[in-house]
Amino acid sequence: MASGVLQSLKRALALETRWKRLFKKTHRPGSGLEARPIIKKLVWARRATQIGCFALFCWLLFETGFRGNFAATDERVRVALPVEAFLLADPFVALMTLLSTHTVYRGLLWSLGLVLVTLVFGRIFCGWICPFGTLHHFFGWIFPSRYLKGKSRIAENKTHPVRQRIKYYLLYGFLGSAAFGSAIGGLFDPICISVRAIGLAVMPVAQYATRATSDVLTQTNVRGVQQASDAAADFMSSAVWQQKQFYFHETWLIGAMLIALLFMNRFVPRFWCRVLCPLGALLGVFSRFALFGMEKDHAKCTDCDLCLVHCQGADSPQGGVKWRQDECHMCFNCEAACPEDVIKFRFLPAWRSRVGVPDTGRRTALASVAVGVVAIPLARAADALDVNYDEKVIRPPGSVEERDFLERCIRCAECMKVCPNNALHPAFFEAGIEGLWTPILIARIGYCEHSCVLCGDVCPTGAIQKITEEQKMGIGQKPISIGTAFFDLGRCLPWSMATPCIVCEEFCPTSPKAIWVEEIDVPKRESVPRADGKGPEMTMVHVQRPHVDPTLCIGCGACEKVCPVQDEPAVYITNVGETRSKTNVILLENTKYDAS
Repeated sequence: MASGVLQSLKRALALETRWKRLFKKTHRPGSGLEARPIIKKLVWARRATQIGCFALFCWLLFETGFRGNFAATDERVRVALPVEAFLLADPFVALMTLLSTHTVYRGLLWSLGLVLVTLVFGRIFCGWICPFGTLHHFFGWIFPSRYLKGKSRIAENKTHPVRQRIKYYLLYGFLGSAAFGSAIGGLFDPICISVRAIGLAVMPVAQYATRATSDVLTQTNVRGVQQASDAAADFMSSAVWQQKQFYFHETWLIGAMLIALLFMNRFVPRFWCRVLCPLGALLGVFSRFALFGMEKDHAKCTDCDLCLVHCQGADSPQGGVKWRQDECHMCFNCEAACPEDVIKFRFLPAWRSRVGVPDTGRRTALASVAVGVVAIPLARAADALDVNYDEKVIRPPGSVEERDFLERCIRCAECMKVCPNNALHPAFFEAGIEGLWTPILIARIGYCEHSCVLCGDVCPTGAIQKITEEQKMGIGQKPISIGTAFFDLGRCLPWSMATPCIVCEEFCPTSPKAIWVEEIDVPKRESVPRADGKGPEMTMVHVQRPHVDPTLCIGCGACEKVCPVQDEPAVYITNVGETRSKTNVILLENTKYDAS
């Protein structure tokens, strides 16, 4: 036992002596101490920028919604702010849509600005701006892992070529899919994931929690507490959340995947950024041409590994090895931590100490592209999308034809977040594998507001076109239809149970109404038995049986939403008759048949 204590004291004294020696070296003239305050300021500037960009992203996400009342205003309702700004500046989104549609949606030209910044400074977006990267960075800082301490952290922050190649293979595969006509790579785009996960999972959960807390405080019967709770609830409803609680289809899965990705930071720092992010991989490809980078004086390195302790990108900042420019996030932690002035960031550094080309094998890269190309026809053959698709795949108004829709939709969920009636939800497999998490309307949860065009207003890729109220409502032209209503006569109260009900007709928003009623007297058995004991008494009841005029129905789903029959409604919407399709029709117009 005594020998163990002595050994521990010796190690502590040796460590103290080493740090004193390093401290003296860093304080002698010419040690680089005069440059370190600048680097430290850059590190703090980077942290402030991360916080500011994440706050801006969240603010724009909170503003992606309408908190007023369509009936209370005659003005055109639009989102006042460019809430899709982060998506428009995403070069991965721009490249996917370019390859899949052979056009560039005009707003996505902003992504060229980020490409130019990368050509000058490298992957500065990943370390300074990306909201998803900041979320991972913050999670790793606020929940430090016991698995990432000492030598384990140093080992994990070294470059792991096999692991870090995965994001490049994902990039190549998704670009191959895009070249074959599918923007399915939006499932892995970090900005799309941020909007989808925070907007559809985190915010509804936070909204539910704040409302539940407010209800608990209101029940305390303490006047001051109740007043504060009411004031806070009013503020949250008017400035943060929509007025009603929002729910989203498959929220549990989206939230679980976000938690899983964040949890992986306990084993691999910034796991998403290093291993899976295709946008980071694309910026890594561009960063090989960057004018700004790291220069190392290997002779000065004492192998203290402080640079590795604080490295965010696992880009080999330590001496004795070449720096991986395509993996560096430009966090400047390595230069700020280096006590020997080994590392310096500057314009046009000596390139002999760097590796600029992504470390991917040519054959594996080609195989990744091939997998992405082959996966799309396999998915389409399995789903038979060109023959028919699920009748419940009801796309937002203004959507382009289904094949073109899948070429453009990046699954960002902006349309779902902005929908004022909570009508749009991420599809699971209703639209097939290729349509995973694309928007569909679930009328039982919410209907499409008759004069609302907000979904097209925020779509960054043109999958949902920017239409006007006149186009949607059919003012001076044929209205846009997203489907058609049908009645289940066995469940409809006036049809099957001789019970008066005209709720669907009352809520039909079209003019003239697509749902009309037939006045009729029908027999109904009374629950009281007859006096002579020969069975229930029969009476005549006047009911209004509803019918649908398919030439007027626009498939908004208001009738399905308000139908009083629980579980399965008596009236339901399918996508047949949608304006965007020339084949998914219910009525054949101007068709001539050859009798011969």
